[in-house]
Amino acid sequence: MIKNNQKKLNSLHVVLDGLVIVISYGLAWMLLYMGNHIFSPYKQLLSPQFYFSVLVGIVPLYLILYTFFHLYTPKRVQQRRYEFANICKANLAGLLINSLVLLLLKKNPYFREFSNRMVFYFFAVNVAAETVERNVIRMILRSMRAKGYNQKHVLLIGCSRAAQGFIDRVRVNPEWGYHVYGVLDDKAEPGEEYRGVRVLGKIAELDSILALNTLDEIAITLGIGEYARLERIVASCEKSGVHTKFIPDYNNVIPTRPFMEDLQGLPVINIRHVPLNDPINRVMKRVVDIFGALVGIILFSPVMFLTSALIKISSPGPLIYCQERVGLHNHPFKMYKFRSMEVQNPGTEKSKWTTPNDSRVTPVGRFIRKTSIDEIPQFFNVLMGDMSLVGPRPERPFFVEKFKEEIPRYMIKHQVRPGMTGWAQVNGLRGDTSITKRIEHDLYYIENWTLGLDFKILFLTFFKGFINKNAY
Repeated sequence: MIKNNQKKLNSLHVVLDGLVIVISYGLAWMLLYMGNHIFSPYKQLLSPQFYFSVLVGIVPLYLILYTFFHLYTPKRVQQRRYEFANICKANLAGLLINSLVLLLLKKNPYFREFSNRMVFYFFAVNVAAETVERNVIRMILRSMRAKGYNQKHVLLIGCSRAAQGFIDRVRVNPEWGYHVYGVLDDKAEPGEEYRGVRVLGKIAELDSILALNTLDEIAITLGIGEYARLERIVASCEKSGVHTKFIPDYNNVIPTRPFMEDLQGLPVINIRHVPLNDPINRVMKRVVDIFGALVGIILFSPVMFLTSALIKISSPGPLIYCQERVGLHNHPFKMYKFRSMEVQNPGTEKSKWTTPNDSRVTPVGRFIRKTSIDEIPQFFNVLMGDMSLVGPRPERPFFVEKFKEEIPRYMIKHQVRPGMTGWAQVNGLRGDTSITKRIEHDLYYIENWTLGLDFKILFLTFFKGFINKNAY
């Protein structure tokens, strides 16, 4: 069992954090000392003893802030970017508190000479040091769990799609450290297995299993038709004191991170939470788009000039190809690309995919399609507001009408601006790949949008997104 281990790990984590805070503070003081000798050699600093005496208040303050910003939650499935965001938030709060305290104590002759640079040096060093420390801890714990140590024993209640999904993910992520003890279900026969996990018996046997006190968690994975039993099962689990999770069987309807409201104690789940519906988020993303598009146009102007010349020399026709695509709120717009094909009948082109060795593609066009150079003019689409730097790729109206009937939730992608690159594209889903998987990645992006995720996708595009092996 892991219950006692978790308490020990949390205590050790607090001690390590305290040590990192002290080391970060010491490094910040060294930066202050060296900077003072280089830039202000005649200015005397306060004594090191005074600076380091402040740690008596700083260490407990930051440990409290780390607790407040959920930095001691288990790291089994926590994403790094959320933890990094919480580290930044906690240290930013510490920076503001420290600055306020210094301002209030300026009348004190000692604190009047306390360097403001020290506060900012400590902020920068501590964010970096805490991030390194926590990633090292994460790697060590995941390595231990992958080898079978520090396992969390889980019992599933209900053989459903939710149970199968949980088992599938646990199998391919041994570093999470979950050991599925078994499943209780009334419809399956005892002894039946799914990927090595056995059905132990009926749900009525739950109380006798809980009495053994050998489990760390219960995961309720009932089928959607069995939710009438949920209240009684939860009552039994809470009576035993075991930690209980509910993994819903309606994940194809409710998003992975639903937006919940509290109507005086009545929980209300919004079927679709889109962070970019928030006006502040939209403005921030738009500012980044405009700045990024301007930088992209300037940066790639030599490439655009050379490509224009090659297209003009190699085949007759316009340099830029305008194609109607469906964008935000299902509104059509003209998307710009460098022309990579021979000029063709617009009526035929609307409903035809590009195929391997397509005779319509010019030699220059084949190269610029493979390297995504043909997409560069879309920076102008971004400037005009039809597109974003990052978002789901837009599709032609003919295929939108086709896919919305064939693929569930396809049209949700039009709740945000389409992008030049996206989460699906940096995960290899470009060109002749599964539309269904592409939509799954688009929905993940829409429901989990942050500026940090946008920057991550832009960064990955430079390494994964330019060369497209599926482009013909």
